[in-house]
Parts: sequence; C-alpha cells; structure tokens
Amino acid sequence: MSAPAPTSVDEVRAGLEASGYLPDEGLATAIFLSISLRRPLLLEGEPGVGKTEVAKTLAAWTGGRLIRLQCYEGLDASQAVYEWDYSRQLLHLRTAEATGLATGAAADELEDQLYSERFLVKRPLLEAIAATGGVPPVLLVDEVDRADDEFEA
Repeated sequence: MSAPAPTSVDEVRAGLEASGYLPDEGLATAIFLSISLRRPLLLEGEPGVGKTEVAKTLAAWTGGRLIRLQCYEGLDASQAVYEWDYSRQLLHLRTAEATGLATGAAADELEDQLYSERFLVKRPLLEAIAATGGVPPVLLVDEVDRADDEFEA
C-alpha cells in the first residue's frame, strides 16, 4: 500500500487478507481509524491471539518498516529510546586532542560534534518517531507487561 491511506474498512480488510491475515470487523475498523487519524493502535490480549502478527502484516501490507521493541525486565530508556556511541565519541575526542583541535574556540565546536547525530544510536522508539518521508513505520512494542514499573511509567 505504499501509496495513499485506505479509504474504507473494507480496503483495510482486503489488504490484510491479501497479506495473509484475516481480521475481524472490529480490528479492521480500529486499523482503518488508526491510519486515517494518524494515531497509534494499541492492542492487548492473551498470548497467541495474533497481536504481533497484526503488526508484521500491517508493515508488509503498507510497505512500512517494522520496528520492534521487545520489552523485558531491566529494560531502560537508553535501550528503548537512544544512547550515545561512547567509544566513537572517545575516539573522536582523542583524535582532536592529538591534533590540537580540543582547545580554545575549537573546544566548543568539538563538544557540539560529540553530541551530534553522528554519534547518536537510535533505538526503536526514536527510530520510529524520527522516521521521515515515505510510508510511516510500524512500531511494535511487544510484551510491555514484562518491563519494570519504572520503564512503564
């Protein structure tokens, strides 16, 4: 579907069926509204009812990239949102020091470089939020109940 958004619930149902998933009327309606309103779709249910498969099929049907955040005990924000590539930052800093570019006015520029997107490691949440152009990605946050309370907050 990498073209326009679906114009009806029936179009959503047909698209998912063509991709191998048989949605019921309620799910097809929820997906249609989610796409039309550009809002997240949150699914909950017992294990094995097909929540993960909905995300996979939706990504395949729309042509969007599936980005998966697998939750587990001990997951923290840096693993879900972003972190800095510390070793690359350190290497860049050491190179600047060795070439004399870490002093004076160049030091401010160096600091800006160290915290630029060049050294940013995007994790699933930021990857999905920062996606631009084309078909929006499908963000699958799986097994959120296994994450610690601090992460859920």
